[in-house]
Amino acid sequence: QVQLGESGGGSVQAGGSLRLTCAVSSYSYCMGWFRQAPGKEREGVASIHTSGMTNYADSVKGRFTISKDNTKNTQYLQMNSLKPEDTAMYYCAARLGYKLSCSLSDLLSDSAYWGQGTQVTVSS
Repeated sequence: QVQLGESGGGSVQAGGSLRLTCAVSSYSYCMGWFRQAPGKEREGVASIHTSGMTNYADSVKGRFTISKDNTKNTQYLQMNSLKPEDTAMYYCAARLGYKLSCSLSDLLSDSAYWGQGTQVTVSS
């Protein structure tokens, strides 16, 4: 049984920044973030492996940075230069089992655990 708790969401103006935090109750080799806007499908945002390898959606490259503290079982998503289109519910995901790959698709297919989400709203 694994529990995830997200925090750090809020409302900001375009160009602002937020940092999301996800604390996981167990060690995980692969973690990441997904988001879903009203009326739209869920999309992957970023993922990170214990090795340090990361993956980003094209829409957030250069603006978002994912990091992980293995000691605290916590991951972070630093979001800079936020745009209105970044507005969504952001969900944390974590996979316990070890694999070399830690892509966003891996998190979706490898029975990852999910948080309840934190809302990010960006106004223009």
